[in-house]
Amino acid sequence: MPTANAYAAPSATGDLTLTTIERREVGPHDVHIDIKFAGICHSDIHTVRGDWGPQQYPLAPGHEIAGIVTEVGSDVTKHKVGDRVGVGCMVNSCKECKNCLAGEEQYCLKGNVGTYGSVDRDGTITQGGYSSNVVVNEDFVVNIPEGLDLDVAAPLLCAGITTYSPLHHWGAGPGKKVAVVGLGGLGHMAVKIAHAMGAEVTVLSQSLKKMEDGLALGADHYYATSDPSTFEELGGTFDLIINTVSASLDISAYLQLLSLDGTLVNVGAPPEPLPVNAFALIGARRSFAGSAIGGIRETQEMLNFCAEHGLGAEIEVIPASKINEAYERVLASDVRYRFVIDVSTIG
Repeated sequence: MPTANAYAAPSATGDLTLTTIERREVGPHDVHIDIKFAGICHSDIHTVRGDWGPQQYPLAPGHEIAGIVTEVGSDVTKHKVGDRVGVGCMVNSCKECKNCLAGEEQYCLKGNVGTYGSVDRDGTITQGGYSSNVVVNEDFVVNIPEGLDLDVAAPLLCAGITTYSPLHHWGAGPGKKVAVVGLGGLGHMAVKIAHAMGAEVTVLSQSLKKMEDGLALGADHYYATSDPSTFEELGGTFDLIINTVSASLDISAYLQLLSLDGTLVNVGAPPEPLPVNAFALIGARRSFAGSAIGGIRETQEMLNFCAEHGLGAEIEVIPASKINEAYERVLASDVRYRFVIDVSTIG
């Protein structure tokens, strides 16, 4: 079997270490990618540490992958050697259910195959982008447009599409008031994208310490949620709220910030339930919704949109030897706003 050098977690408690993982042979519909950059997502940490359920180890995480095509299968038509490409949070689906046929593979009724830690159709456990190369079915590989550098494009494959999809679906645009809860890896992209779509954007953050950043990224307003007057002043204001925080919040308080028929969309995934007071919904016909990444077609649309508007993630590029340090810094919210691994430093 072909192999790849990778940084992988040996257990739920051990540091990620350099190892060798197996990759499958390039099949007729496969694309072999030489990985150049891989973003570090908070969900990587949740997964390898078993927060979202037991895993099989060793496990190489990483679902924000940018690289160059080095080989294609005999029947591949969508990509060619030398293409600049990306791989996001999924690498397969049934391709037959109504959701897949509608271009919503992320909601595959048989379950999509995650880029790492999932059982692929051949029975193997997928391994992610903290590695020198990867082999992926052509249908789950997207093209990175010229004008987007690979390092700033990598986080778009999760943070970008996770925020673009609900903003697009719920119609963020001119005349719409959009709030973004949290200014982290997801939140900073939500601000950039909502602003580029033409919406009036407000950041709701625990404190004002990132206010200068938020306004520079495209926010029109910035409020501290630790100040009780924020919820009084902004009551009934927003058409759409994107909650990027993966922690327990008083959702009912945030729902009160919505205008008539407004929607609060959760893209953060806290491990504990989020209780909701029904009266916070009933009072103004409000909705509380969730959204998970986007389909392949929408992911390509997002990349094209970002290239057109000059949007990339705000990143700190690190060598692979600093992955474990980066994990601790992510947990301490000590990153502006996404770590990206220079994969050339892996082994």
